[in-house]
Amino acid sequence: MAINVDVVGIGPGNTDQITVEAIKALRGADFFLLVTKRRETEELVEIREQILDRHVGGDWRSHTIFVQDAERGRSEDASEQAEAVAEWRAERARRFADVLREVPSGARVAVLAWGDPALYDSTLGVLEDVRSNGGAELEIRVVPGISSIQALAAGHRIGLNRVGGAVELTTGRRLAAGLPREADDVVVLLDGSCAFRDVDEEGVELFWGAYLGTPDELLIAGPLEETAEEVVRVRAEAKERKGWMFDTYLLRRRANRPR
Repeated sequence: MAINVDVVGIGPGNTDQITVEAIKALRGADFFLLVTKRRETEELVEIREQILDRHVGGDWRSHTIFVQDAERGRSEDASEQAEAVAEWRAERARRFADVLREVPSGARVAVLAWGDPALYDSTLGVLEDVRSNGGAELEIRVVPGISSIQALAAGHRIGLNRVGGAVELTTGRRLAAGLPREADDVVVLLDGSCAFRDVDEEGVELFWGAYLGTPDELLIAGPLEETAEEVVRVRAEAKERKGWMFDTYLLRRRANRPR
């Protein structure tokens, strides 16, 4: 009999921004798998614990499986970065497999995934690696969650799209090659180098947000040429203060058309 794994989207960090379906999944779990990271990011584990305290309660800690995350190398070189990510993911899958082998067949394990599991999150891919490599027999279910993109739009009180327009999702690494031409609204994730500073185009608005939905939420909006350096400064100060940074932003070409 397979192990049932629920990958539960818990939103961007606000204990209120979790769906009824997610709460039901957490309450129906026999075990909770929590990934622990370096000391500077202990708050990410603490937020997951706050969600379990609030929405599950009881003695959930006695049913928790902790997995120490693998170290992730980083490089400015695209090929070296791809190799580093592949090595990190393989090691993470090995660690997941080691702990899941100890779970009784038929049990239900909830994995708390930041934001939405289907959007720029590695959990599903890692679990598929575990299953395909024979690490454990898994029956995987996905419970969607509020993404940082939704929280960004809500925080700025804007719609992501304009009438008949396209929205493109990309990364900071790809943005470094230039602002995509096919979409007037471009959402950028995973940008640790503030690639928006290199966008050389007039008439672009920036809507930036960090720690979205949490008490530490930061929001800045305005013309890119006027707000870029402010975002860089605020971002650096916040990362120094908290030890970690999760941010997302929208680049919007100004256009004289209905929204």
